[in-house]
Amino acid sequence: MDTLLSLLKNNARLSVEELAAMTGMTAEETAAKIQEYEENGKIKGYRAVLGDDFSDTNSVTAFIEVKITPKADFGFDELAKKIMSFEEVDSVTLMAGSFDLAVTLSGTNYKEVALFVARRLSTLDGVISTSTHFVLKRYKDSGFVIDGESEDERSLVAP
Repeated sequence: MDTLLSLLKNNARLSVEELAAMTGMTAEETAAKIQEYEENGKIKGYRAVLGDDFSDTNSVTAFIEVKITPKADFGFDELAKKIMSFEEVDSVTLMAGSFDLAVTLSGTNYKEVALFVARRLSTLDGVISTSTHFVLKRYKDSGFVIDGESEDERSLVAP
């Protein structure tokens, strides 16, 4: 990964001038390179990582392990594309190990996620099995500590 991309990955809020000084390019060259990366798809987007206090309290996140039967001539790609087309789905990743796809999705509640898995995901041709894991608390996300201070009764162990 080149230096400019690495800097942007770690802190996308750096100004063009700051990035130019750090890379040895001019501000104009830096701005042009960033625009090129955005246009050719190297940079897919920018986002803020929110603390739990500012996240949507009417939202639940689930990680779903999906075992599938790959299709001849398409492998895992065809089913992965079908799954990522669902608006609830945040990410789809091909994995090595005991399952094939890792699917992350968000819903308004646990029941909504469960119904999505039962009615839409697990019924797809080629899906062998699913295993759903709900996020209870985030400690770190995208390199940022989310909650290092407050106590949560779910994380306490009785003596």
